[in-house]
Amino acid sequence: MDEHPYSTAFRSGDLVAVSGRLGVSEPGVLVPGGFDAECAQAFANLDAALRSAGAGRGDVIKVVAYLTDIADRSRLNAAYEGFFSPPRPARSCVGVASLPYGGAIEIEALARVREEPAGEA
Repeated sequence: MDEHPYSTAFRSGDLVAVSGRLGVSEPGVLVPGGFDAECAQAFANLDAALRSAGAGRGDVIKVVAYLTDIADRSRLNAAYEGFFSPPRPARSCVGVASLPYGGAIEIEALARVREEPAGEA
């Protein structure tokens, strides 16, 4: 049985919605090392969720990042630039009081999967 009553990633047609990804190495276990380590793990978890629904980084059109300390926004920006190639997806960054498991960052995304053009027969 899954720990949560929702899909990690849900595909409907060419859209993929990815539920918030935390900096956890397994359910409920934050990676050690603080914000930078959690941020890297959250992006790795986002990658895995996208792949599970047939999408990739280049398909992402919108990201929402939740931070328990909005002062970490510049550190998020550095990780974001390293994770996504230009043109980077649109993004919102929201300061929140707390996150599951005591996390410092949670990332959700919306992707549009571009179908490969049909080859000539």
